[in-house]
Amino acid sequence: MTIRFSPALLVLALVALLSSCAPRREEGVVLKFWAMGREGEVVTALMPEFERTHPGVRVEVQQLPWTAAHEKLLTAFAGDVMPDIFQLGNTWVPEFKAIGALRALDGEVATSQLVAPADYFPGIWDTNIVDGKLWGVPWYVDTRVMFYRRDMLARAGYAKPPQTWADWMKAMTAIKRIVGPDNYAILLPSDEFEPLLALALQQDEPLLRDGGRYGNFRTPGFRRSLQLYADMYAQKLAPLNRITNVYHEFGMGYVSFYISGPWNMGEFKRRLPADQQDSWMTAILPGPSGPAASVAGGSSLVLAASSKHQREGWQLIEYLSRTDTMARFHELTGDLPPRRSNWSHPRLADDKYAQAFGEQLERVKPAPKVPEWEQIATEMRLVTERVTHGELTVEQAAADLDAKADHILEKRRWMLARKEGK
Repeated sequence: MTIRFSPALLVLALVALLSSCAPRREEGVVLKFWAMGREGEVVTALMPEFERTHPGVRVEVQQLPWTAAHEKLLTAFAGDVMPDIFQLGNTWVPEFKAIGALRALDGEVATSQLVAPADYFPGIWDTNIVDGKLWGVPWYVDTRVMFYRRDMLARAGYAKPPQTWADWMKAMTAIKRIVGPDNYAILLPSDEFEPLLALALQQDEPLLRDGGRYGNFRTPGFRRSLQLYADMYAQKLAPLNRITNVYHEFGMGYVSFYISGPWNMGEFKRRLPADQQDSWMTAILPGPSGPAASVAGGSSLVLAASSKHQREGWQLIEYLSRTDTMARFHELTGDLPPRRSNWSHPRLADDKYAQAFGEQLERVKPAPKVPEWEQIATEMRLVTERVTHGELTVEQAAADLDAKADHILEKRRWMLARKEGK
């Protein structure tokens, strides 16, 4: 049997076939946003309101694990498949600026009605300024303060936490006499470089010199910081062995001081028993002559230089930077907001443990703004561990760190020399 098609049906079939082969145009703008860890999970809850107030814009959030984020971002840049906006640890900003992955945001901020630089903690805002330009907007902040056993400090004769290095050492020595040879005054984990970095940032001399070309660890200031750190071990105020459960040991009085970050406010509230909740507190770090600096950490929001939707990407950064959005983000994550105005919100203003963080954030300093900083920080941790075990003197360690930093920065010196035509 022969099947016959009418000319009209053939035309309709041809039109349908051509329509199916033609590329489909996606309506509106799709923004790709990469965020890390817990923040990548939580931020999706904030997107419906942005999409409602920005018709025609849809946001696709991709969560990256912190352990893979750095490599994935570099791979995306090399493959020209960067997201439109992404979260960036603020110590990564110099590296991604150096390779040309970021768009400078000075113009956007200058005309923004929502992003107010004066409302941000100055040291945190400064982490995003490299070579005189702004490359990111702080999203949440991190720093280090002192967690301490207020009951143990009171037993040692101190009604309030020490504010100078000299008083701090006296207080720890007094606690050590009380707790005996099998317990200690302070925990300084060997795999964390931030406590020493905080002490070093309290000095006037920078950790790198000549525009980040050479190490500057043999200065009197850094050697004073390293000597204080070494003395805590030499006088058996800090344990050399690794602690597997700091909350248990802190609650048992094995240690009475612990330099740590904001996430531990929630952990101590959850992990210490109810009858110990009044036994601990937070305080800003002591300094050589009074309350002093700590590290300026956290993450920022950046706009990819390759984004085809930079206007919409900046609108998303503005939305996430609004104080009401930041307040909601803090409720969802516990991350500390970088804007001072958020700290008057009852959730933070009424939290006695958070107050030290608010005070400390007014005194934070950024780490050196060179792409190689994390390599240098790793060497600082390794060399410091040798000092605490008595394998190096402070003088030897400072010289060793300068040599290692100079080697790591060799390519930077070469590139800067070429740029300057030398």
